[in-house]
Formats: sequence, structure tokens, C-alpha cells
Amino acid sequence: MAGVRRPDAPRIPGASVHTSLASEIGLRIVRGDYPPGTILPNEAKWSETFDVSRSAVREAIKMLMAKSLLASRPKIGSWVEPKERWNLLDRDVLSWYATSPDREVFLKTVQEFRHIIEPEATAFAAMRRTDEQMAEISQACREMGEATNLQERTRADTRFHLAILRASGNDLLVPGRPDRIRLQSSLRLYDTRAGRPAARPETARSDREEHPAAAAGCCAQRRAQAAREYRRRHPLALRPTDTRVRPGPTSTSP
Repeated sequence: MAGVRRPDAPRIPGASVHTSLASEIGLRIVRGDYPPGTILPNEAKWSETFDVSRSAVREAIKMLMAKSLLASRPKIGSWVEPKERWNLLDRDVLSWYATSPDREVFLKTVQEFRHIIEPEATAFAAMRRTDEQMAEISQACREMGEATNLQERTRADTRFHLAILRASGNDLLVPGRPDRIRLQSSLRLYDTRAGRPAARPETARSDREEHPAAAAGCCAQRRAQAAREYRRRHPLALRPTDTRVRPGPTSTSP
């Protein structure tokens, strides 16, 4: 039942009670336990279900309202907003989606989002990058090829794409704020986990080393059109079946 606390209800290490509670309720909303339009249990019921204070429940609801998952009105309570109003680029919402029953649909959406943005960003990077930015792109590219586990690979992969976005020179793409960096890390991780068809070891090695190097080479030579077309043909994402890159912790802090 949606109102009953799961025995394995998540607790975020070091997080406050209301943050942990918001995560649990948010996950239930995203996975469909509470469809849009559903009136949620009141403060007293949540407090009893999770053995937390009413003030913690209120703060959790405020957090979910800030992510546009919920709306609230006096004498009515809190209800789930239509999906189109949800802040799907919020890192928490992304993480909840990545574990929902619609995970594969969500991951496809993440890939499409990247494919819309990244080819043009790479083309602009080829035209506008400075020598310092090119050095940053090249360094991250080398680290991707040298990675020995998934954690190292994902961190280098994130740095590589952040460097390209910075080199693009577009203020809306420049990920200078910590929340944008966290968002890019999340997008890279969730796309990395996408369920693509199995790749042969030689194909995985090519994805890991040749494709990023080719994109970096286009930037180094200032070949904008070549960079754009290459990124369209070869989206740079890890394949989970890469036999050389061994799974490790999933932290993606750049």
C-alpha cells in the first residue's frame, strides 16, 4: 500500500529527517503510487507512517512543492501535480525516475535530450575554445581512456562533457553553478546506465577511447561541422557491457 512505510525505505546518510522523507514520498510519486491529481495523506498520517514529527512532514512537502511535484491549499491538503509541471531536470527527480518502472522510457528521454544539445555544443566548442579549454578537454579525454572502473570513467566522462560545454561559450550552457554540475553528472550517470544492446569488447573499447578522442580532435582542429556530424553519429556514452571498465561505486562528483 502506498501509505505504508516500506521496510527498506531509504535513508540518506547524514541527511535531515525531512530530506529523507521527501525522497521517500517523491519516489512513490514518480513511480506511480500516487498518480497526478491524488490527494496525499495528511500530516498526521505521514507522521504516523514514518514515525516523524509533523514539522518534518511539512518541510518534506515544501521540498516536493519546490520541485513542482506537489501543490497545496488550506482545507484541501497536498495533491500530485500533472506530470508536465514536474521539474524533470531536478537531480532528485532524475534519481527517482532512474529507479521507477518507466526507467527505460526515462533513459531514452535523457539520451534524446543529450542528442539535441551536444552536437551543437561541440561544434561551438570547436569554433570558440581557448588553448586552456582545449587542454582541459584533452586531459579529460585521456582520463576516460585510462579509467579502470566505472566510477573513474564516469567522473572523467563528466569532466569531458563539462569542458566541452564551457568551451562552447554559450552562457546558458556554461555549467558554472554547482547545481548545473550536479545535473550534468546525473545525466551522464543515468545515460551510462541505459539498457543498450550488448557491445562486443572491441566495440566497447572503441566507444571508450576512439570516439572521445575523435571529438576532441575536431575541437583541436577547429572543425565545427565535423565535430557536429561526428557527435550526431557517435553519441559519447558508456556502454554498461564494457568488459574492461569494471563496475565500482556510483558516485559521480566531478
